[in-house]
Amino acid sequence: MEGKKDQQGKRMTNVFFLGLVSFFTDASTEMVYPLIPLYLTSAFGATPVLVGVIEGIAESVASLLKVFSGYISDKFQKKKLIAFTGYFTGLIYKIVLLVAGSWAGVLCARVVDRFGKGIRTAPRDVLVSESADKAAMGKAYGLHKALDMAGAALGILVTYFLLRDGFSEYKGLFLISIIPAVLGLCMFLFIRETKSERPHISRPQLWKSAKGLDGQLKLYLLVVLLFTLGNSSNAFLLLKASSIGFDDISAVLLYFIYNITASALSFPLGKLSDKVGRKALLVAGYLVFSVVYSGFAFAWNRLVFVIVFVLYGVYTAMITGVERAFVAEIAPPELKGTMLGLQSTIAGIALLPASFITGVLWNTFGSVVPFLFGAALSFIAAMILMFFMKKANTAPERAV
Repeated sequence: MEGKKDQQGKRMTNVFFLGLVSFFTDASTEMVYPLIPLYLTSAFGATPVLVGVIEGIAESVASLLKVFSGYISDKFQKKKLIAFTGYFTGLIYKIVLLVAGSWAGVLCARVVDRFGKGIRTAPRDVLVSESADKAAMGKAYGLHKALDMAGAALGILVTYFLLRDGFSEYKGLFLISIIPAVLGLCMFLFIRETKSERPHISRPQLWKSAKGLDGQLKLYLLVVLLFTLGNSSNAFLLLKASSIGFDDISAVLLYFIYNITASALSFPLGKLSDKVGRKALLVAGYLVFSVVYSGFAFAWNRLVFVIVFVLYGVYTAMITGVERAFVAEIAPPELKGTMLGLQSTIAGIALLPASFITGVLWNTFGSVVPFLFGAALSFIAAMILMFFMKKANTAPERAV
């Protein structure tokens, strides 16, 4: 029993260092991300539609790569190397952003950044799942997500204080953000890759492997597609904040509130999903998102907007780690990376039209309609999960 506890402790240490990689990388990324829509509109005169197209293209490129990255990770079992390559691309992103002289240059930078995310996400998620016992899968993903969001909160807070103290040079901030990105890469020195013993099998082709998937996983992938059509880029939330009176500095602080809330709740909610099952958290999370987007639609003052941003952090803590745990535990072991990547890819396929639809609805009807559209799709997604997902398949078996 003592040896088993020591082994579990070592595994969670691996999850911790994977979390630190994300902590520093997200600190770097989020020093920059909240500024992108502001930079595009103030420096290059971009419209909401153009912001939506840029973000949609960037995120879709990333997500389209995730399933292939996961498949390659499953095939060659080089998860750590592939993940490191993806994180290293974050440094290239900052360099491209520094030299960008137009909105097209910013688009190229965002594509480079999301290209790296597309490479690293699936192998990293597999590393997390292989570093956790089945009965503690939600706990492991919750810990990773908590560190990930804490890093994002730190990056945003640094940007907030720099802007508040009069540091208004965007490219100077882009340059400073390189420091935590390098620290994140250094954390790979402490990560061990688990070589799982699997029987030799004939691996099916990528798309043919989908035929034999668990029906509950197929259902959830369909729900992810539907939900994401109404879940546009966070850049629109920052634009909405500007439209009701938040200045650039205050808008950055709003994003900090969102991230710190998600960070604080991800770990306990991940552990909760180990006890009550994934379904309860997923359904509740989509319902919270529906309330959040309705709140964004009708927020009439800044206090209400702050409260809604807090609830947005609650939604993120309820969904992000839990859905990865759900996919990881019911995917075929030899296709775990592929399925984790496929889940992200499906979301990415929907993200480009989602961001474009939001931009068009915003330009045509104002900011209320696109948020109500997202709220409605999220509510429908929750109802599908509530009535069609089997509870029995959403909670892992207990280790004896």
